[in-house]
Amino acid sequence: MDLYLQGKKAIVTGGTRGIGRAIAELLTDEGCHVAICARNQAGVDAAVAALAKKGVTATGAALDVADTGALRAFVGAAAQRLGGLDIYIANVSALGMAMDEETWRRSFDIDVMGTVAGVEAAIPFLEKSSAGAIVVIGTTGAVEMAGAMRPYAAVKAALIPYVKGLARNLAAKGIRANMVSPGNVYFKGGVWNIAEEKNPAYFRDMLARNPTGRMGTPEEVANAVAFLASPRASFITGTNLIIDGALTQRVQF
Repeated sequence: MDLYLQGKKAIVTGGTRGIGRAIAELLTDEGCHVAICARNQAGVDAAVAALAKKGVTATGAALDVADTGALRAFVGAAAQRLGGLDIYIANVSALGMAMDEETWRRSFDIDVMGTVAGVEAAIPFLEKSSAGAIVVIGTTGAVEMAGAMRPYAAVKAALIPYVKGLARNLAAKGIRANMVSPGNVYFKGGVWNIAEEKNPAYFRDMLARNPTGRMGTPEEVANAVAFLASPRASFITGTNLIIDGALTQRVQF
């Protein structure tokens, strides 16, 4: 299926590894010009070089999305470099697991304000697009409790009504907004790979919870993100798409 993404311009935060890298790779495979950011300069440079080999414009910057001033500046510079903006993907997370105050604040700054600041900076450019799209990466932890309380789930849950509000308020401007909420996603160097090595019993227990008998891959999440970001999903906005292999048990009406 042609997603009609050829020539579109996209920004992906956290685009050097895991889900973000898979999204950036797929978008460039579809012909998108892409700008990415992440905290590590060497990682950004390597990812940009790999993406540029596909014959598209690729650019990037090293920054912490908790620095909202730097993030806003990056979005503006990236849109200028790409010659416009059609797609904004908010992917970065602090993955806050501890219950101390510092972790809560860091989680809010990265997951919530790092999303809001980037989206708000992108909107003026998306308004000029004929197919503006925002996709925010959430988590199944925001819709179903599993284990102890964690900042990660709470701050991601705060983004669900935010995305719905974006969809309602930006529809008249031709901009769609959706969320993609993955379950457990496994990749080398990711949280579940680390759990597998450091706490194999816990990893096996979590793996057994999924009826499919496995965890998801970054590429499977990226497939859904690319579709929702594409003109093929032109009448889909305000939704929270769960991608978890039937891990969660709640019934969504």
